[in-house]
Amino acid sequence: MKNIFLSLSALMFFTIASAQLKTEVKCPVINVDILNGNVNHIIIPTSNIEQVKKNLPCFTSFETDIRSKCGSMVAYKDQDITFFVSRNYIQIGPHFKGVLSVPLMGASRNNLFKLLGDPQIKQPGWDAFKTSYGILILYYNQQNKVDKIQLSSQSASTIQLCDQS
Repeated sequence: MKNIFLSLSALMFFTIASAQLKTEVKCPVINVDILNGNVNHIIIPTSNIEQVKKNLPCFTSFETDIRSKCGSMVAYKDQDITFFVSRNYIQIGPHFKGVLSVPLMGASRNNLFKLLGDPQIKQPGWDAFKTSYGILILYYNQQNKVDKIQLSSQSASTIQLCDQS
């Protein structure tokens, strides 16, 4: 009887001792300053992978190998934002859950002049605007509304975008 009691006590003790509180990484609200080219006033297109991961610890995936298809990157799939670290640009998709300083997502192409001026490059599906930090590229859907945004420290002639298809 004594052995059974000791065994059950030990089993209970080890079960309780091995139980740990699981902490969930809480992601701060992601604020993108379109005109100044930064995220949460800290991360810029030239930030390295560790700076991005440290300041936004809720990433869903990352790649450190610069020889991979798109180079090193940090992705936040649930937030629809990706930092292409080796290529010095930030991409914001149509399902972005953060805050944009200028409400561009879903904006009509015809209403952008008053916000951004004339585009440096104008193509059927996208426009590129020169900025103080580099370039802002806006992509349009079938209704001519913004559905993807890219902020880069590069210029229109030097940027190398990743084809993820």
